[in-house]
Amino acid sequence: MLDWIKNINKEYPDFWKLYLAKFETKSNRYVILNTETTGLNPKKDVILSFGAIGVVNDVIRIADNFEVVILQYKYLHDNGLSNEFLIESKLSKLAEPQAIQSLVEYIGNAVLVGHRIHFDIEMINDVLEKMECGKLKNEALDIEIMHQKLMDITKSFSLDDLIKQYKVPQAERNSASDDAYSIALLFLKLKTRLGFK
Repeated sequence: MLDWIKNINKEYPDFWKLYLAKFETKSNRYVILNTETTGLNPKKDVILSFGAIGVVNDVIRIADNFEVVILQYKYLHDNGLSNEFLIESKLSKLAEPQAIQSLVEYIGNAVLVGHRIHFDIEMINDVLEKMECGKLKNEALDIEIMHQKLMDITKSFSLDDLIKQYKVPQAERNSASDDAYSIALLFLKLKTRLGFK
C-alpha cells in the first residue's frame, strides 16, 4: 500500500512529464525504430545505438530522423569487446541517460514500428526504470507479426528474411539507421497489403 502512495506522489523528471502530456492527443506519425544491443537479455545486455525515422501519411520523412551511439565503455571493457566502433563512429555519442532522454523527446506520442519491437521497448523501459521514469506509453507495431498475419503463419522471420521476401532494396546496412530505413520500406508494403490506415 505504501509503494502505491509513493508512486502517486512520485516526482518525475521534466522530460518525462512533457512526454506523458503528449498523449492527450493522438499522433498520425509512426517512428520506425531499430535498436542495436549487445544481446537479448534486458537485465544483462545494453543498448549500443538507436536509429529511427519518421513516417507520416505513408511517406518516409528522411529529414525526420534520429541516430545516436550510446557510450558503454564499462560494458565493452568488462566483456572484452572492442570500442573501435564507438571511437571511429562520426555519429552523436551520448551517455545512456542522455541518449534515452533524447530518444523519448524524439518519439513523442508516435506509434513505434520495428522488427521484434517489443524487445526494443523492453530494453528502453529497463533504462527508464533506472532513471526513475515510467514505461513507454506508445502503441507499437511489429513488422514480423504483420507479415505473420498477412501470411496466416506463426513461423519466425529475421529482418533479412523479410527484406528478401518483399524485395526491399538493400543498402549496406552498416548502422541502426540503415536497418530503420529498410524496416520503414517493409512497414509501408505490409501496411498497404493489410489494408489499414
